Amino acid sequence: MPPDNKSRLHKSLPDHSWSEVAKERYKEADGCWCGIDRNTLVGGRGENTRFQLRYFEITPGGNSSLEKHVHEHAVICVRGKGQAIAGTHAYDLNNMDVLYVSPDTPHQLLNPYDEPFGFFCIVDSERDRPRELEAEDMAGLDASSETKGVYRK
Repeated sequence: MPPDNKSRLHKSLPDHSWSEVAKERYKEADGCWCGIDRNTLVGGRGENTRFQLRYFEITPGGNSSLEKHVHEHAVICVRGKGQAIAGTHAYDLNNMDVLYVSPDTPHQLLNPYDEPFGFFCIVDSERDRPRELEAEDMAGLDASSETKGVYRK
C-alpha cells in the first residue's frame, strides 16, 4: 500500500490480522520476547496523526520487554487475557479492559495463559526509545508483593 494521508479501511480477518497490514516482529529474536507479533494499523503510512494504533499478540508464555520511557500508552485487551506490570502494580487484563501507562513507569505485558493475548496499543507517533530499568526501579518491583516474581527480565 503506498504511503498517503487518505482514509482507508483495514478489514479484520479470521486469523486476527487485518487486510493490507503486515505482521511485524516485536523485537529482534536475541531477546526474550519471542512469540509477539505487532501490526501497525494507523500511523506510519503517511497519515498526519499524532498517534499510532498498533495491535500486539502475545503467544502463551510470552512477554514484552521490561522497560520505561517518556511516552504514554493506552492498552486495550481485545483477545484472551493477560497480565500487565505498571509501576509496582500487577494487573489482570480481560476483554475490553483499558490500561493507561504513565510516563517513565516501568511496565511489561505478559501472557501466562494457554491462549493468545491480543491488545491494541495507542502511543504517540513521535516517541522516545525504551530504556532499561535502573537499580531503584528493579528494587521497587522486588519490594512490591504484586510484582515480585511476576515480571520477567
